[in-house]
This record gives sequence, structure tokens and C-alpha cells, in this order.
Amino acid sequence: MQLTLLKCKLHRARVTHAELEYEGSCAIDEALMERAGIREYEQIQIYNLANGERFTTYAIRAEAGSRVISVNGAAAHKASPGDRVIICAYAAMSEAEADAFEPSLVYLNEHNRILRTGSQIPAQAA
Repeated sequence: MQLTLLKCKLHRARVTHAELEYEGSCAIDEALMERAGIREYEQIQIYNLANGERFTTYAIRAEAGSRVISVNGAAAHKASPGDRVIICAYAAMSEAEADAFEPSLVYLNEHNRILRTGSQIPAQAA
């Protein structure tokens, strides 16, 4: 059996651009992609905290150190500059692989600078 688990995420990234006339995708600062473990052209899910939109696209590189998060093409209708988003990638793995796997979690501030990283999400308290 294959399970689909969270591979990595950029938590609370700030959208810097929404480019309708650009070839579809999401451009992400290359340094942030590397830190999270997102590969260029990898399918990603984006969850917009500002409006509740959830959509699928793929990642492309933006200049390293630019802190760019640009939602492009048709997806530009689903996010605006300034919106905070969660960008996730998932991976399929066996139960044995899942037992040993830890995701890469990257938490960002309002300027898309890394606040902290981790591999576990704390249990939600009641």
C-alpha cells in the first residue's frame, strides 16, 4: 500500500506577485525551495489564508535570495500580493518508509525570511 504524506511546506509565505500573463506556475525563491525540499516543476498545493482558496500548480525557481513568491497564470486569480499562503508538497511512500519519514517544515515571517524550521507539527490542544 502507498500512503501520501506531507513531504515539505513553506508556512505562511507572503505572496509578492500575482502575474496573470505569465506562464502558469508558482515562482519561489530558489533558496526557500532548497531549504524546504521543493524541486523545480514539482506539483505543489497552495492554501491561501486570506481567502480560503486551495489550488494545485507546480513550482519554478525565482532568483535565490529574492524572497519572491509569485502566483502565475490562471492561479493569479486565487491570490493577491500580500496574501499569506501555505505551500505544500506531498510524497507517496510505503508504510515502512512512512514510519521513518519526517517532513521538512519551513516557517516564514511577513518578509519571507525563515523564522525557524522543523520536522514535526505539535499536537493541537483542545
